[in-house]
Amino acid sequence: MRLSVNKRKIYQYTLVSLGAALALAVVAALAFAGGLALAPRLNVVAQAADGGGVLQLTSTVPAELILESDDVLATFEGALINVYQRTLPSVVDVEVTQRVSLGTGSGFGGESGDLFRQGEGSGFVWDTEGHIVTNYHVVEDAETVRVNFADGASLEAEVIGSDADADLAVLEVKLPASGLQPLVLGDSDALQVGQLTIAIGNPYGQDFTMTSGIVSAVGRTIPTNRSSFSIPQVIQTDAAINPGNSGGPLLNRRGEVVGINAMILSDSGSNDGVGFAIPINIAKQIVPTLIAGEDYEYAWLGISGASLTDEVLEAMNLAAGTQGALIISVAENSPADQAGLRGSPQVLTTAGQRYPYGGDIITAIQGEPIAGMDALITYLVDNTRPGDQVTLELVRPGGEKAKASVTLGSRPGN
Repeated sequence: MRLSVNKRKIYQYTLVSLGAALALAVVAALAFAGGLALAPRLNVVAQAADGGGVLQLTSTVPAELILESDDVLATFEGALINVYQRTLPSVVDVEVTQRVSLGTGSGFGGESGDLFRQGEGSGFVWDTEGHIVTNYHVVEDAETVRVNFADGASLEAEVIGSDADADLAVLEVKLPASGLQPLVLGDSDALQVGQLTIAIGNPYGQDFTMTSGIVSAVGRTIPTNRSSFSIPQVIQTDAAINPGNSGGPLLNRRGEVVGINAMILSDSGSNDGVGFAIPINIAKQIVPTLIAGEDYEYAWLGISGASLTDEVLEAMNLAAGTQGALIISVAENSPADQAGLRGSPQVLTTAGQRYPYGGDIITAIQGEPIAGMDALITYLVDNTRPGDQVTLELVRPGGEKAKASVTLGSRPGN
């Protein structure tokens, strides 16, 4: 590539500037809490030269941020080591024994009987009262549960509460209060894509393994496979999560729990870089109720739905860009049914895809705009409880706008 003298100066100047900016960005990103301190400022001169002269750029940069590459890596390593060492005493390996019924005539010799299988997951200390939090699916149908600590302590545990809808369970162990170190809980609502994540758990039985990555996405809505309801605001991370990590903490760079590792998306059954964690703010709502020996009750509207697509908008003669949650079906005698909400009686098939349409579209709840079905689920979980009365804003077939007042019920099974 040939450049004129002026263009070459600009080109070289740009490379130097971008390199300096990138280096500073990396260092700043690695300046963890308790890490690098700001120092007196100094002038840095970036030079780009060709045969015709020198181009200079002067800027002020904190002296302690001008580090050699090895210093940067050492800072990064030190921060990860610090998080691991501080949080490790609070992470547990959860061993589970489950009874598997063989049924009549299916045992050895044609006799009925039961087998026992071993399972394993992870968990973490919630408080000093002996409570451990893990996933519901880790301890589902457990006959016995044992938790193992990194210092070698191994204790029997009892499942005192569980919630299949959020895939959460609370265990209790008998241990002096001074012997438990709860993890600090962070704020999952404050997470941003790109922030550092750290997972500690027991993948494939490899006790107390740490992996790291970033927040790949926020606000996912995923099914639990143990319930007909979905979990909103789920955190997606590329930190390696594998079978055995379930129930363990997802930490931020300060060692605060921001999520509870729950599942992976993988064709192979092992980590493909797409893992999901239940947001800790949902656990903050639910776990205290489970510790109290009660079931957590979720508000229930009584619909199934989907976000709008271009195909549905066209089929319903609605303006492009219209947002909302399309009601697909309404449960009989549910709050939505009693309020007169309507499901979608028609199905459009395009390129092999089926799109229900023709039902009410929820565009707002309590004046809060609803972008799609995920947003509706999130609002109901975060802001409502059974018995609350809410006002829904609707777009009905043909474009008619309407409002409906709904008294929310409790999810079936709660």
